[in-house]
Amino acid sequence: MFGESKAFSGFAVDDIEKARRFYTGTLGLEVSEEHGLLRLRLGSGAVVLVYPKPHHTPASFTVLNFPVDDIDAAVEELGGKGVRFERYPGMEADEKGIFRGGGPYIAWFTDPAGNVLSVLQDR
Repeated sequence: MFGESKAFSGFAVDDIEKARRFYTGTLGLEVSEEHGLLRLRLGSGAVVLVYPKPHHTPASFTVLNFPVDDIDAAVEELGGKGVRFERYPGMEADEKGIFRGGGPYIAWFTDPAGNVLSVLQDR
């Protein structure tokens, strides 16, 4: 039924301007703004809608995953831009904040609204 639909995902933030600066300046994404909404253009060509929400509560799950070829380099670059990496019980990360457990290597961080993002590398 929706196989040909150009579906897209979205998530909320509490401050569109802070989000725009983070997604363009820190992450280097192509971002457009229209009617107070942001559209993030991902490297895959997909578009993600970011919208303001009063009394925003951050997502408690990962809303965007960024596959990279070299997670150590990505974590170092993000850290140099002031990004701090999250640590979760039962998923012990190394000194850089990278979890090197049973799946892909992954490091979680948040956007200015507290939504969880990640960089990950297939092993």
